[in-house]
Amino acid sequence: MTSTTHFNRLARLLHWLMAALIVAMLFIGVAMVASLSLRPSLLDLHRPLGIAIGLLALMRAANRLTRGTPSLPPDLPRWQVAAAHASHILLYALMFSLPLIGWAMLSAGNVPVKLYGNVYLPPMVSAGPVAYARLHLAHVWLAFLLFAVVVAHLCAALHHAWIRRDGVFASMTRGSAH
Repeated sequence: MTSTTHFNRLARLLHWLMAALIVAMLFIGVAMVASLSLRPSLLDLHRPLGIAIGLLALMRAANRLTRGTPSLPPDLPRWQVAAAHASHILLYALMFSLPLIGWAMLSAGNVPVKLYGNVYLPPMVSAGPVAYARLHLAHVWLAFLLFAVVVAHLCAALHHAWIRRDGVFASMTRGSAH
């Protein structure tokens, strides 16, 4: 933690960009399961967005480690501080692991992962139905977990914005006044 009261501009940009991408990915994932006719085009959208989220998560983690984060309010109960730290660790773990597991799952399914044009990611694991099934199950359950953590994160943010009014929400929505 640093003594600043606001996240830096890059942190705020990456946060809101990734929030939009992650919410889009969750809806795309549900729609892929619900619609056979839209599934191919949604998969074509899902894969590059997953790669983008993974790369943005790396940028975001590097920025967070080098620039720090604002301190939480000193009157915040210890359990809430612990929950905030744990939820952020879990969010970052999911932002890293879901794209990697998706890539591994496709590799196990012998499905090439296209970056753009004729550029493909190399397979991460050997092709095989058992590995594919296990990775698919992990990808689905971790997506459900991500949804739950995002909802909890949003509830906590709104609690800080509307009930506590302690500047925590503002630290991610506005830059420093000076």
